[in-house]
Amino acid sequence: MSVMSFRGISDEALEFYEGLAADNTKTYWTKHKAVYERAVREPLVALCDALAPQFGSPYLFRPYRDVRFARDKSPYKEQQGATVGHGYVHVSAEGLFAAVGYYRMAPDQLARFREAIDDAGSGTALEELVDALRAKGYMVTGDTLKTKPRGYPADHPRIELLRHRTLVCWVDFGAPEWLATPEAADHVAKAWRDMMPLHDWLDAQVGPSELPPR
Repeated sequence: MSVMSFRGISDEALEFYEGLAADNTKTYWTKHKAVYERAVREPLVALCDALAPQFGSPYLFRPYRDVRFARDKSPYKEQQGATVGHGYVHVSAEGLFAAVGYYRMAPDQLARFREAIDDAGSGTALEELVDALRAKGYMVTGDTLKTKPRGYPADHPRIELLRHRTLVCWVDFGAPEWLATPEAADHVAKAWRDMMPLHDWLDAQVGPSELPPR
C-alpha cells in the first residue's frame, strides 16, 4: 500500500515520458530515476490504492521491457501501467489512459467468444453493450481478422464482432486540468464502472483458458 494519498498526476510525469521517448536509454533512466519515482510511480501507486476498495487488488507493472525476442531493444516501457482488479490504467507522455477487457485470448477462449457472439441471445446482449459504450464516448476495439472467421457466413448479423480476436473498451483522457488533482481518481472510477458490464459479459461467456500453460 502507498504511504501517500493520491493528489493527482503532475505535468512532470508526462515530461518524464516525453524525455524517455526521445532518449530510451539506461543513461536517461538513471539520470531521471528520482523523477520517475516521485512523479510517476508514487502517484500511480497512490491512485491504485485509492481505487482498490471499489475494484480489487492493485498490481503495478515493471517499467522494464522484455527485449529477449523483440526487434526493438529499447530497455524501458514508455508508459507506466497498472491493474486494479479487472481495470487497467497507465500514464504516458500523452496523459492518462484507462481500459477494461480481454487483451489476449487463448484458442479455447476465442472459440467460446465466437460461439457466444453467434448465439442470438448472448450475441445481441454484447452488441447492445458495445453500442451503449460507444454512445457514451468510449472506444471498443481489439485485434481483428481482415476477413470473416472460418465457419461463419460473411453476412452474419454480428460479423464485425465475430472478426475480433480480442475485445477491449478504453478511454484516452489525455492531460486535462483535473489530471493534476485528486479528481483524476473519480474519472477513472467512473470509466471503469461504465465499462465493467463488458468485462462481466466476457467473464460469463468466455472465462479463463482451460488449456495447459505453454
